[in-house]
Amino acid sequence: MKLISFDALRTLHFPSTHYIKPDCYLQHDAEIESADWLLFPEYWQLNVLHYAYKKRIFPSPASYALGHDKVEMTRAFMAVAPEHVPFTLIHGNSPEKADEIWQKMPRPFVAKIPKSSMGEGVFLIESLADWHQYCLQTHVLYAQEYLPIDRDLRIVVIGDKVVGGYWRVQAENGFHNNIARGGTLLEGPLPESAVELVLKLAKTLGIDHAGFDIAMIGHYPFVLEFNRMFGTQGINKIIGDTTPMILEYLNAAMNDEDQPEDPDDPNGSTPKGRRVRKPAIAA
Repeated sequence: MKLISFDALRTLHFPSTHYIKPDCYLQHDAEIESADWLLFPEYWQLNVLHYAYKKRIFPSPASYALGHDKVEMTRAFMAVAPEHVPFTLIHGNSPEKADEIWQKMPRPFVAKIPKSSMGEGVFLIESLADWHQYCLQTHVLYAQEYLPIDRDLRIVVIGDKVVGGYWRVQAENGFHNNIARGGTLLEGPLPESAVELVLKLAKTLGIDHAGFDIAMIGHYPFVLEFNRMFGTQGINKIIGDTTPMILEYLNAAMNDEDQPEDPDDPNGSTPKGRRVRKPAIAA
């Protein structure tokens, strides 16, 4: 299996992987053409690698597209499992919409900057002053029901499987559960209902590399978000090196794709990951 990586650190333990600097990728046409998989490209590379080169990409294009923006992510969750999404209001930022959200949301509530991660850009709104300060920082207003929890779950999906997870206990000096923001990692069993929800979301949306954040209210799971490039601090401790899991998935996915199609099927198509060059038309 020929692998090209655009993230040397993420693929440090991958065997026989050729690293290309993202800024130089268009200078390596032949290598990209011959690769079986392109691993961990930058977000801005995705469209060219997917639509122009038509290559297999890991994480999946859906993992990139939905993981890049909390607005698109939340709307996708609402489409697949609306009963598991906290009450959320999303609008373009205007004085009228800001006032509308303020009137509708029970307080306290959570406000988020759509393109943020690691707990950054997440605010607890307790007063009108808090709300006004948040509104000055974003073009899109994202307000979500505050859930009365002191911990949440990080459940990790690789390929088409949940490979593990852990609890994240809230930091003493705030309401963030993120390890990067002072949250504490806690081992423990993963509730079956949470695992089932994550698998449903991941499989329906085509997400194959993500850390899903799940809040449990009693035995009922609510999905908060997922992170395509989740931190490895807790993962390495609880699950171990994920390299073999990723390689197993890549091999299986490629083998499934390359199964010969029915020669009598008139709808047979070019296998994914193959760019077909049309012959030049003679003058």
